[in-house]
Amino acid sequence: MFLPKYPDSPTPPPAHTHTPTDPAPARRSALPAVSVSTGAVVVLTGGVVLTALLTAVAVSAISVAIVAVVLRSLLREHNRR
Repeated sequence: MFLPKYPDSPTPPPAHTHTPTDPAPARRSALPAVSVSTGAVVVLTGGVVLTALLTAVAVSAISVAIVAVVLRSLLREHNRR
């Protein structure tokens, strides 16, 4: 069986240290900073709440309309018998 021969004393790692000449430049964001005022937050929140309420009312109205059509159909079939 062949075994590799290792050196008696291992060689030390190279004594090279990396020192950057210039510090890395600060990264700038591609988007400008946006300042949001309290009034804008209130208007945005109010818009979201009103949209959610309008959606809830619309879904409820559609549900009531479907129930009314089904009940009318059932009553019409009951009266024909």
